[in-house]
Amino acid sequence: EVAFRTASGEAASAFGDGRLYMERYLERARHVEIQVLFDHHGGAVHFGERECSIQRRHQKLIEECPAVVVDQDLRERMGAVALQAGHAVDYQGAGTVEFLMDADSGQFYFIEVNPRIQVEHTVTEMVTGVDIVKAQIRITEGGRIGNVEDELDSAGEVAIRASGVSAQEHIALNGHAVQCRITTEDPENGFLPDYGQLSAYRSAS
Repeated sequence: EVAFRTASGEAASAFGDGRLYMERYLERARHVEIQVLFDHHGGAVHFGERECSIQRRHQKLIEECPAVVVDQDLRERMGAVALQAGHAVDYQGAGTVEFLMDADSGQFYFIEVNPRIQVEHTVTEMVTGVDIVKAQIRITEGGRIGNVEDELDSAGEVAIRASGVSAQEHIALNGHAVQCRITTEDPENGFLPDYGQLSAYRSAS
């Protein structure tokens, strides 16, 4: 009761609304997100999932594609829900639909949509072979998903531009990619966020 009243008071003072809602508690949760792309012609695809469960203070540290805890059936179900969410709001461009997944049951729950390209999109690009940034630019120019090449009219002029992205059934995941973020933290002080001058950098290569 004390925690409820405290949270309600903080919400009321910060947002002018002290109402609270309950969320399901997942004892072993995984953070799984689906990369999506929508065009202006009603077309849409998803590029499978990334897992970003390894975090510190709600900041993602490791991104992997595909997620080792997601099989093809679950991937298709999550992808279908992600596309349904985008169609419901007439979404256009690249975005990420994020879910919490129960590691024990495989059930997943919607968190939010990030309506933009994210820094971790590169692991998806490595596995799918699709340049998502280029595709997004082509879509803003009228490109259609499913068109790898421009469609020409009878006069040889471009009728519908290509997005460079194949239809969903031709998008495959090949291999595995991992992204590790460099963070500014003090390991001698509980890894709290820190700042300072960068004195040396050595790349993995």
